[in-house]
Amino acid sequence: MKFYTAVFRWKADKWEGSMDYWLVTTGEKDEPWINGAIMKRAEPSPSVCNTVGVASVDETTKTVLANGGSVLMEKSAVPGVGWFAYLKDAEGNIFGVTQADMNVK
Repeated sequence: MKFYTAVFRWKADKWEGSMDYWLVTTGEKDEPWINGAIMKRAEPSPSVCNTVGVASVDETTKTVLANGGSVLMEKSAVPGVGWFAYLKDAEGNIFGVTQADMNVK
């Protein structure tokens, strides 16, 4: 986190959940920006893993599989946040998908 806060001047707050997950604020309230998060890589090779908000993790996973992608981490619940999964595209690049659902336990 020291690197990203120093290089990009992002604000990072450790998530209070069970995994090593940092919520990142990338700009001021009056500026256009996108917040995000940083966590440990799932694989040892260098990579960037972006997470995309989707209407349905299940439907997105089906579409990924139908187009030559694969599942790295099955859909799982993030209590009070929603559903989450890690997928790979047809070239092996990792990305996450998240479906908002505040009622997930």
